[in-house]
Formats: sequence, C-alpha cells, structure tokens
Amino acid sequence: MQNIFLVGPMGSGKSTIGRQLALHLGKDFFDSDREIESKTGVDIALIFEIEGEAGFRKRESRMIEELSARQGVIIATGGGVVLSEDNRRCLSRSGIVFYLKSSAQRLFERTVRDKQRPLLNTDDRKQTIEKLLQERNPLYEEVADYTISTDSEPVKQIIGDICRYLGEE
Repeated sequence: MQNIFLVGPMGSGKSTIGRQLALHLGKDFFDSDREIESKTGVDIALIFEIEGEAGFRKRESRMIEELSARQGVIIATGGGVVLSEDNRRCLSRSGIVFYLKSSAQRLFERTVRDKQRPLLNTDDRKQTIEKLLQERNPLYEEVADYTISTDSEPVKQIIGDICRYLGEE
C-alpha cells in the first residue's frame, strides 16, 4: 500500500486531481497545505505574513513527515515542497511521486484571480510563475517517478493515465 504523492507548481491541479483520484481508487486524500491550515487554525497566507516563507517551510516539512508515515494515501503537496532535500528524500522513500507539469501560461490563467497564494501576490504574476518554474522544474523532475502534463488534458484522462502507471486500470 504505497502512498501516492502529487507534486508540481501552484495551479497544476494537484488538489483537484488528488481528490478525484482518491475517490476513483477508494483511498484517503490529504492536501498538505489544507492539513497545515487545519492544524494551525489559520490560512497559509497568514502563516507567510507572520512567520515568513522560512517558517512556513518548516511547518510544511513536519507535515510531509507526518503524512508520509501513513499507508496507501494520496497526498497533494504544496508547490514549494521540493525545495527541501529532506522533503524530496521523504517523498521518494514513502511512495510513488507524480509530477503534474503545466506551462507558465496555463498556470497564470488558472491562478490569475487567486489572492490566496502569497508567492504570487506580486506586480508581475506571470514573471513570478516563470521564475518559480525555472527554479523548481529540475527539482520536480528529480523527485518524480512519472511526469504528466496537465495543460490541456481533462481530469478524467489524467486520472486514467495515473492509474495506468500504477497498474490499477
């Protein structure tokens, strides 16, 4: 009963696909960011405001350790989870990692109205997305067992692709 981890940038569909995949496979689903919010009682934006990104990343690492200790669950991670080498190691040894890959343009379109993403609250959101992708893509690729594009495929097809990789058609 391996865990399934979904990694990728903000707006790549990790939470949406994770929820649907869990329903399809009859497994429990966890979103690491939502779990942090539940545990702290505040949203991610407020954690960033009070503790900064470094404080949030510490909380994120603890949550990844906690969720990774479970068996046979599906976990959508935060976009920056791969920044920590310890997190990457934890994901790799605790399950199968799927990188949900999207283009900067598609990510921009999906997040343009979203005010709840602290790292994207900048004057030039598209440039910020491009910079984050440039920094994080090699890390997503390093940790991923499989890479799936979420640019134009419907959620149902992506779930089918993941199930084929898992041998769970």
